[in-house]
Amino acid sequence: MKKQPQLIITETDIEKLTALINVNRTETSELLEEELSRANIVADKDLPQDVVAMNSKVSYIDAETKKESTLTLVYPHEASIEDKKVSVLAPMGSALIGLQVGQTIQWPMPNGNTKKIKIVSVSQ
Repeated sequence: MKKQPQLIITETDIEKLTALINVNRTETSELLEEELSRANIVADKDLPQDVVAMNSKVSYIDAETKKESTLTLVYPHEASIEDKKVSVLAPMGSALIGLQVGQTIQWPMPNGNTKKIKIVSVSQ
């Protein structure tokens, strides 16, 4: 994988996500664990407002299709396609956590392709 952008994660999110990864060993959770290992960890109150955290509503642009989409990043038990709530253990969810508005990331998808996305906006 290419060099990825710097990530920022809250202390609460890193604690909960580490526990989640430890009980859900999949290829995606291992990629998420790798991403979290390179993140800057900050106190919850110090998280910049434009950084994707758990329960953030995120708008992003797909570099290939140029289509803008919006979703909410949630824990697996809260995921709902109808409500556009994506699990942090889904490939797209794992790609988004910790990114800041304006950052771009390339992420491997289950079909073997790589998706490149750019963060447009974040609301908590």
